[in-house]
Amino acid sequence: MIRTARLLMLLGAACLAGAAVLAQQRPEATLRPGDYIVAVVNQELVTAFELSQRMAQTREQARRNNQRLPAEGEFRAAILESLVEDRAVLSYARDSGVRIDDGEIDRAVAVIASQNQLTPAQLRARLAQDGLDLPRFRAQLKDQLLVERVREREVTQRMRITDGEIDAFIDKQRGSAASEVQYNIAQVLIKVPDGAGESVVAERRNRAELAAQRVRAGEDFAAVARQLSEDDNRERGGEIGLRPADRLPDIFLETVRSLKDGQVAPGLLRTGAGFHLLKLIERAEGGAFRVEQTRARHILLRPNDQLSEAAVRARLAEFKRQIAQGARRFEDLAREHSLDGSAAAGGDLGWASPGQYVPEFEAGMNPLPIGGISDPVTSRFGVHLIQVLERRSVALDTKQLREQARAALRERKFDESYGEWLREVRGRAYVEFREAPQ
Repeated sequence: MIRTARLLMLLGAACLAGAAVLAQQRPEATLRPGDYIVAVVNQELVTAFELSQRMAQTREQARRNNQRLPAEGEFRAAILESLVEDRAVLSYARDSGVRIDDGEIDRAVAVIASQNQLTPAQLRARLAQDGLDLPRFRAQLKDQLLVERVREREVTQRMRITDGEIDAFIDKQRGSAASEVQYNIAQVLIKVPDGAGESVVAERRNRAELAAQRVRAGEDFAAVARQLSEDDNRERGGEIGLRPADRLPDIFLETVRSLKDGQVAPGLLRTGAGFHLLKLIERAEGGAFRVEQTRARHILLRPNDQLSEAAVRARLAEFKRQIAQGARRFEDLAREHSLDGSAAAGGDLGWASPGQYVPEFEAGMNPLPIGGISDPVTSRFGVHLIQVLERRSVALDTKQLREQARAALRERKFDESYGEWLREVRGRAYVEFREAPQ
């Protein structure tokens, strides 16, 4: 799932950057005037045009990354071999029996359009600018989804992760995290401009002291932070989230190290940014074994023959406007309109750990502050309006810890296993190289 999401983002970025979306063209649409075939791989063709195109793209990428390339002949041979490998994998995938239906392609196109903040019509226009019509784009996207699915299946079957490897991984992580402490700090920041005069500094200090007095008088720290703080986390009540000690300023550590969870620092801090009032939300030992969970709710609508995706997004945007104005409540709109099993609960999805939702949904949810509502978010299931209700840091139980370790080991082994599989597929493929016509 994660790799497929990355693929879609790369495809979207490529097609909108003016480059070719894929090097994998269909044989019937491959050749163009002045073009010729440089290799045949099973029933797939590699053309001189796409070879030169990929060489140009690789040169540009190397230039941006300040990397040196090999000599021209060696460079051309390496790029040609990469295209041959692509064709061999595509041919294998087409013969595998795996099928990609139109609905999956529709959702993938919708995700690409959404990620690039385009309507379907705008996406077609941008593709046309790059010389690519929508049917051809869908065909290429289908090939890539097919390749991705087959590759995941074949490579995953090759990976063997033993209980001993999981135990060793956890022991290593536990050792490195044994002395690691993470702190979740909230702050009220009153900024002081650079070069401010004494009167400005005094006014800023008084404002910070007022915030401290209100908190000590019993007002909720988060409410005061949302009203007075001038930092980027004010919508989250000033909470910056769990961070390892080495990622916090020393002056913050010195202040909160002696505090108990929930305590507010007795005095203000003065830094180059301004005046800070700090509160220790939580101290977590061994942060490698904790995870931040999110409780969110959503309204899900699905496009259909009568309601286009653009119309669905406009409808959800109107829901968001009504909620922001106080005319309607999120949970009531979810009960009335959401096409999801959570509708009866006002769209409440309960607590979820990272990776529990599809990547498109999490990409829309994760940046939201507590109480924040997203713009319409397109996923493979439809279009969502998302609101974050709460966040918390929880210790992983034994099962979750082992699953996390298994996932990390699987990620480590994927490249090695994929390389083995690719060599086998390449070795079984019929490959014929051709010279340029005289």
